[in-house]
Amino acid sequence: MSDTPFGFGLPPEEPEDGDKGKKGGQGGPGNPFGFGPGGLPGGLPGGADNPFAAMFGSMNPNDLGAAFQQLGQMLSYEGGPVNWDMAKDIARQTVAQGTSDGVKDASVGIAEKSAVEEAVRLADLWLDGVTSLPSGANAAVAWSRAEWVEATLPVWKELVDPVAERVGAAMGGVLPEEMQAMAGPLLGMMRSMGGAMFGQQIGQAVGTLAGEVVGSTDIGLPLGPAGRAALLPLNIESFGKDLGVPSDEVRLYLALREAAHARLFAHVPWLRSHLFGAVEGYARGIKVDTSKLEDVVGQLDPSNPEQLQEALQGGMFQPQDTPEQKAALARLETALALVEGWVDAVVHEAAKPRLTSADAMRETMRRRRASGGPAEQTFATLIGLELRPRRLRDASRLWASLTDARGVDGRDGLWEHPDMLPTASDLDDPDGFVHREQLDFSEIDKMLGEAAEKRDQGEGDEQK
Repeated sequence: MSDTPFGFGLPPEEPEDGDKGKKGGQGGPGNPFGFGPGGLPGGLPGGADNPFAAMFGSMNPNDLGAAFQQLGQMLSYEGGPVNWDMAKDIARQTVAQGTSDGVKDASVGIAEKSAVEEAVRLADLWLDGVTSLPSGANAAVAWSRAEWVEATLPVWKELVDPVAERVGAAMGGVLPEEMQAMAGPLLGMMRSMGGAMFGQQIGQAVGTLAGEVVGSTDIGLPLGPAGRAALLPLNIESFGKDLGVPSDEVRLYLALREAAHARLFAHVPWLRSHLFGAVEGYARGIKVDTSKLEDVVGQLDPSNPEQLQEALQGGMFQPQDTPEQKAALARLETALALVEGWVDAVVHEAAKPRLTSADAMRETMRRRRASGGPAEQTFATLIGLELRPRRLRDASRLWASLTDARGVDGRDGLWEHPDMLPTASDLDDPDGFVHREQLDFSEIDKMLGEAAEKRDQGEGDEQK
């Protein structure tokens, strides 16, 4: 596991085969939260395998009282499986420390806000000609890194809680039922510590991610409030620094991607619940090795709180090899690939005739995905899911072929119902899918509606 949570960073180049040459051991089913050795952001003392070292390491004795007060607050936490107050505080602290290149967060100025608004407005105008989906952004906003943390935490909660809940449930079930009443205080402390440790890890990760992302849809999911296209001017500047592309073109290309995501999630009403439901379905299939927790319970030393962290690091998360688990994983991987592939295809179609840097920017974003960008690493770390870069490229090619064969309306019409979308096997045979006759769900819905009306009318006649 890299020293930086999620291992984000722009790679210098992409391997010929996106699935080969990737760094191993980052995330994965055996270690979905990436617990392991490594320094904390900003050079704080201690390692990622000991979140409490950041609190107590190299501490002035005069500060011990405050530290124990903070520990007491942690152990008195009685909320859900993740201490989100702690996550928020740590994320903001991580943002305040700045990124590894020394760039500190800063408030967004009026000129930057205007530039973002203009870029999103122009992006939406260009997208009107390449997709039948109307604009999905009611407003364009420019965020600082701290504002990104505040705005996206509710969605992170929705993503992470199902996985953390599995650990919380396991903590309550490691003792025989007749002993649980006697061990109530101990179990409560374990839950509080577990919530604190998850909060520490997630806060650290979200804070680090805030220094990398350029908008609210970098991981392929809508992290921000609905109807807002959001860009981070400070991170866009860092992203484009070494590309040799004018800054206004970089901003406009990224605005195209943000606005395209906004259209898709605004006008495909089932898509968000489909994706988040797949995440939750996959989490439900994760098996927690309670034997590790049982060992910890038997040896728990209240003065050594990192014992639970070591148990988490030891690989308690084991995906179940069941049809349900495989189906949830396949559904999530394919849906995310289709979302990113559609965005890649329509953005390129809009940008290619207008931006001289369109090809270079497209390849830069693809390299970022293939070699460990936010999308792949976030899911690998959170739920043991690694997105396959080859699937993203295949999906983009399939959407482009659909445009050629069926036109914009025929391509975008596939988003009307999840059963109309390509499957994982269709990504292996895009030509077969493109030329296959598709079901017309609008006609089926119309027939069902007419049948329902006749039934209601017949029931009304009987009552007369």
